[in-house]
Amino acid sequence: MAIIPWKPFDMDRFFDDEFFAPLVGGGRPSMDVYETEKDVVAEVSLPGIDPSKVEISVRNDVLEISGHTEEKKEEKGKDYWRKEIRTGSFDRVVRLPVAVKEDKVEASYEKGVLKIVMPKAEEKAEKKVRIKIRESKK
Repeated sequence: MAIIPWKPFDMDRFFDDEFFAPLVGGGRPSMDVYETEKDVVAEVSLPGIDPSKVEISVRNDVLEISGHTEEKKEEKGKDYWRKEIRTGSFDRVVRLPVAVKEDKVEASYEKGVLKIVMPKAEEKAEKKVRIKIRESKK
């Protein structure tokens, strides 16, 4: 039987995980998407992001959110112990659960959360078509 050496838990690596650092260059911001009676709502966590640097589009029932954070220049003479505040771009693409009115989408940004409200499109009634089935002759 082989003995596997015990390694202490590496806390630094644990917090480098994409789950805990959603805006690492090219990363994905956290997002909640839910339905109400009249709307589909997406809430995206974008703390510290300038809303004017965010683009939102809805086409063919697909929501796309993209943007970027400004790069901060490192000050010379500062000896960083840790440098975790990162910059870069982000992009999220989500297929919506139902059809929405693309021309009626509204967005707001408050306290680091981008809220996108998309009114549901009216459901089209299903059309039933009676199809005649021919019997094959043998």
